[in-house]
Amino acid sequence: MNKINSELVNHFILSKQHLTDRSKIDDITQIAKDLVGLHATLPTTPYLSLFARTRNFTKEQFDKESYIKKNLGKIRFVRKTIHILPRDMISYGFSATRKMAEVVSERYSKYLGVNQETYERLSLLILEILKGKGMTVTEIKKALETKVKLSSIVNLMCDQGLLIRGPPKKGWKSNIHTYCLFQEYFPEVALNEFDEENAKKFVMKQYIGSFGPVTVNDVAWWTGFRKTETRQIFESFQDDLTHVEISHLKGSHILLGSDQKNLNSLTAPKKHVVNFLPALDPYTMGYKDRERYLSNEYYYHVFDRSGNATSSILLNGEVIGIWDFNENEDPQIRMFLFEEVKKSVLKDIHTSAQKVGKFISEKEVKTKEVDSMASLTKRTAGGFMSPLKD
Repeated sequence: MNKINSELVNHFILSKQHLTDRSKIDDITQIAKDLVGLHATLPTTPYLSLFARTRNFTKEQFDKESYIKKNLGKIRFVRKTIHILPRDMISYGFSATRKMAEVVSERYSKYLGVNQETYERLSLLILEILKGKGMTVTEIKKALETKVKLSSIVNLMCDQGLLIRGPPKKGWKSNIHTYCLFQEYFPEVALNEFDEENAKKFVMKQYIGSFGPVTVNDVAWWTGFRKTETRQIFESFQDDLTHVEISHLKGSHILLGSDQKNLNSLTAPKKHVVNFLPALDPYTMGYKDRERYLSNEYYYHVFDRSGNATSSILLNGEVIGIWDFNENEDPQIRMFLFEEVKKSVLKDIHTSAQKVGKFISEKEVKTKEVDSMASLTKRTAGGFMSPLKD
């Protein structure tokens, strides 16, 4: 079994995920495909994930690709979380994860007191109201003149493929979606085109191609599939896989056989690579076994108890610090670095911080290093969204 240097593996994955200067592209639909979707639980994450992977990204470019050209769509996907998928992957993603997502939405709906009869009655009315247009939950509720908590009904309708989350009502930082009829929004997408087994196989192969080398733990974590099921699906395309060992890491790692030659031919990069990634970015969220890119000493500075990754600073694929945007009259990017770094690296970190700050605020921002940070385990739920908050 091949044993590969972990630094080369980091560079290999950074390149596949468009996080090196040479691998950055401006085709955001292709980037979403190469990442097997963009995390979109937080409204700003996909914008910041794309900003980190492109040369000339604008917020308007994402909105045009998503809501005008409709090359991207927002559905509940792996681990029952909201993702943005390329249009040609939506059928696979929906079929692979529908059962997981639908069960959770049904439970939540019942928890809020919505019984089956109420759901069936109101969902039919919602389908009628939304013909030819998109509306927010508030607008739908007003039109129906009902006191029922419609958010759970609308979410369940999305998870059943009846509705799709359209453009946010109040810009890129808003999670208030308009909702549209799925078949009007994506008339050419057949959600039942693939059976669950083949869809799961497709999703897993795409994941290994985008994130490999990975472990079985990684695959089960990222997909949300049971480990037993994960291993069974592996068996169905075992001939397409190869196993490698990574220096300083335990056990074997899996990657597509077609990737092995590219990985073996890699040489160490001559220039360091700095990345500012948002909370829930695919790179940090893509693995359960995180020793390759994160020291155990700082684990709970990056991940909370639920496994949510906060906004992080990478150096050559390893998390070396945390960043946060402080929005006030004098906007600022704050940074907490785990260890001291070389002056040349520090200069690039501050330059990258200024770039991401300008993207967020659309004006010049200051940067500031802080000398301490509370562990995310000592913060309230949601603390990962503002890790350096006073």
